[in-house]
Amino acid sequence: MSEIAENIQRILHNLQGKAKLVAVSKTKPIEAIQEAYDAGQRAFGENYVQELIDKQPQLPQDIEWHLIGHVQTNKVKYVAPFVSWIHAVDSEKLLTEINKQAAKHERVINCLLQVHIAQEESKYGIAVSDIKPFCESLQLEQYPYVNIRGLMGMASFCEDFKQITEEFRLLKSLFDDLKATRFQSKEDFDQISMGMSGDWPIAVEEGSTIVRIGSAIFGSR
Repeated sequence: MSEIAENIQRILHNLQGKAKLVAVSKTKPIEAIQEAYDAGQRAFGENYVQELIDKQPQLPQDIEWHLIGHVQTNKVKYVAPFVSWIHAVDSEKLLTEINKQAAKHERVINCLLQVHIAQEESKYGIAVSDIKPFCESLQLEQYPYVNIRGLMGMASFCEDFKQITEEFRLLKSLFDDLKATRFQSKEDFDQISMGMSGDWPIAVEEGSTIVRIGSAIFGSR
């Protein structure tokens, strides 16, 4: 068994079905992604639109592609024909564009609202204090080609496990609040995308349903 296949098996064993594994394949060659696919992996995450649209035609067409990086509105049209999930929605302008481009292909794209839970200013996302008003102001019927499925967040890049735990716990509490209020009648508002190679066990412990793992599968860049 290849190293990539072994890594996937080990992570899936440790996840115990608690969260979905998205294999983050940014900067990885087609061969490595194919190797992961051959090991049974079907959900892959890419950060950059250009890289994703280069890779997608060269790989099996039943791959479930997750665009997990920050996306500019003018790039949405390139991925709208095939992407299954967009994780980093942080504005109404972006939601409107995803809806517009998905409509052209008569497909519904699953979206997650990105919340800025980390200490670093460099990370994107809707401010913690703004996420509830943002959701309450959304007119969901205006977005028939977008399915808002939950929240996404990235913890601070640090060694302080207490801080990381608190940030993930915050995202889970924001999700629970929105689930009980704004999205009370939306059964499929049920996903929290948090946790990467360095912190996914904490994320799963705190309620993550989707983990985005790259280097622990494919090795360091």
